[in-house]
Amino acid sequence: MMKRNLLVIGLAVLLSACGFQLRGTGSNQFALTELSVSGRDTYGESVQQVREALENNGVKVYPGAPYKLVLARESEKRRSASYTSNGRNAEYELTMGIEYEIRGANNLLLTSNELEVQNYYQQDSNNLIGSDQQATQLRSEMRSDLIQQLVMRLSLITPEQLDQLEQTAVARARAEADAEEAARKAREAQVAPQQSPIELPRQ
Repeated sequence: MMKRNLLVIGLAVLLSACGFQLRGTGSNQFALTELSVSGRDTYGESVQQVREALENNGVKVYPGAPYKLVLARESEKRRSASYTSNGRNAEYELTMGIEYEIRGANNLLLTSNELEVQNYYQQDSNNLIGSDQQATQLRSEMRSDLIQQLVMRLSLITPEQLDQLEQTAVARARAEADAEEAARKAREAQVAPQQSPIELPRQ
């Protein structure tokens, strides 16, 4: 058993010496090197943690970056999961989610998605302060989990993919603008006063 463990450790040391690193362990290799980060609450915990996580992974975070990550909405839901014998809530299910968008030039939406995590905590009616502290700690851990998932998603995106998405979004926006202009002209043609034909007097 000891020989086997030494072999595993030896392989891990050898691989790390060669520059090999398993995805999801340590820092992620980001193809995106520049990104802007914003949200509804610019100074909120989630925005700050995302900025810090990206910077720790070598991403330059600044307002004028070519692409913008927007934390569009954060949600939290709580529901009763089980009850005590006297009908009081004994366990709660907590669900937290983040909706995020990636936008390009002129704030054009390129892609959007949502991440969600769930967990449970006990509600002790005889120790409400302790239960609240447990819930606060759980929220912090769940937010960290969401940020970790988001950073992992972002690490898989390449500038080439975003360039393609931007080209598609620009073409779609132009098509929608052309269609809207055509519809406007059609409406104007319908409401334009029509000239009545001149009737000549009969001989």
